[in-house]
Amino acid sequence: MRMLRALAMLVILLMVAGVAQSQSWQPLAHQPTFNASTEFLLTDGTLLVQVYGTGKWWKFTPDINGSYVNGTWIQVASMQSTYGPLYFGSGVLADGRLVVEGGEYNFLSQTETNMGSIYDPIANTWTVVNPPTGWTSIGDGQSVVLANGTYMQADALSSKEALFNATTLTWTTTGTGKADGNSEEGWILLPNGMVLTIDANANNTNSERYSPGTGKWQTAGNTGVQLVDPGSHEIGPMMLRPDKTVLATGATVHNAIFTLAGHTWVAGPDFPNGLDIADGPACLVPSGNVLVATSPGVFAAGTKFFEFDGTKWNLEPGTPNAASKSSYENRLLLLPTGQVMNSDASKDVEIYTPIGNPDPAWAPTITTFPSTVTRGSSFTISGTQFNGLSEACTYGDDDRQATNYPLVRITNNSSGHVFYARTHNHSSMGVATGPKIVSTTFDVPLTAETGTSSLVVIANGIASTPVSVTVQ
Repeated sequence: MRMLRALAMLVILLMVAGVAQSQSWQPLAHQPTFNASTEFLLTDGTLLVQVYGTGKWWKFTPDINGSYVNGTWIQVASMQSTYGPLYFGSGVLADGRLVVEGGEYNFLSQTETNMGSIYDPIANTWTVVNPPTGWTSIGDGQSVVLANGTYMQADALSSKEALFNATTLTWTTTGTGKADGNSEEGWILLPNGMVLTIDANANNTNSERYSPGTGKWQTAGNTGVQLVDPGSHEIGPMMLRPDKTVLATGATVHNAIFTLAGHTWVAGPDFPNGLDIADGPACLVPSGNVLVATSPGVFAAGTKFFEFDGTKWNLEPGTPNAASKSSYENRLLLLPTGQVMNSDASKDVEIYTPIGNPDPAWAPTITTFPSTVTRGSSFTISGTQFNGLSEACTYGDDDRQATNYPLVRITNNSSGHVFYARTHNHSSMGVATGPKIVSTTFDVPLTAETGTSSLVVIANGIASTPVSVTVQ
């Protein structure tokens, strides 16, 4: 396993021409007083952000106008005193809670811990989650929330996987027939409910699919190009795109594209100038492009950001810390505004504003909703594509920040002030659910302003056509 990667050596990177200057990074108006690590989008529009390498967490709230650039911080409850994970499994569940499992490091000491905890944003409490029976490690094992809402966790040091019962906080084993161990591999959820991975420990060009219906793995074909670094076994993130292809990035310069319709792989365009993603984030922006953080070699410094437009890699502006950071240190989180937040384990958090608009067909649609809502009460809203077309935020085995769940945003017509209604009990946690009617429950906040308002459902930074509601 790795040495602590914060000690990775600095490498001078050749510059790439053609930066798209129309897109930009903007620092938060109120920067954190701590080293900000992994951030999660909660279902009330706030963010939960970890203090790097500790069990401490802060909540970040957009301002009254819905601006995340001008948002503010407040510290929330900490995890159990023995738990401060770095590089771990995680997922925002359908009930709105956040589960965190394992950790390659605990308080920056390499332990491959099997500890876990689950956060309740209403009670502002963390509750200990015991590991699956017999598991002595979880480490940086990959994770995913399946379409039925069940959280699935891997053990990084074996081929074991388990399903989490969020009600009883217990586990059931799953995942027979895996061709190799889980170490360094990433998972991505497909529209048919299966989970795709690329083997990093045996045949490095073999891919596999997990079926929730059978609990078994089966081959998904040969990637055709080497994506796995043979020395470290690292690989880059995968991303499901709106055209129902999966972009799989490599810890080599190579990339590949998986087409769901034919279950076939083809080589994608290589990264330029010897760049790669030996661990690092990817984010699907509303235009359908994929924003990634690359760097040269394995864990070397010199981050370069690119957007993949389906054909080529387009170099984008860098963050202030980019030259001194490696790809693995960055975390990209898609915000409800369609912007992207980047943290890099420092006190500088930046917001990226991409250009380009989504295809209107990608947006959620509202079919059934209450025309009058009351502050402090809960209501059901139904429609299509409430979970978006992709998990939208991926990384691999070290991080999981998927945002494929609906948010409800209410804007008062008179003041223009913005209020997010906490959503929970989503009927689906799938992706690209098409014409299927799905639903969620939303709680109108007590702070919402009364009167005629516009309500939208947001999935992966793309908002539905607004409907009119009266808040009373």
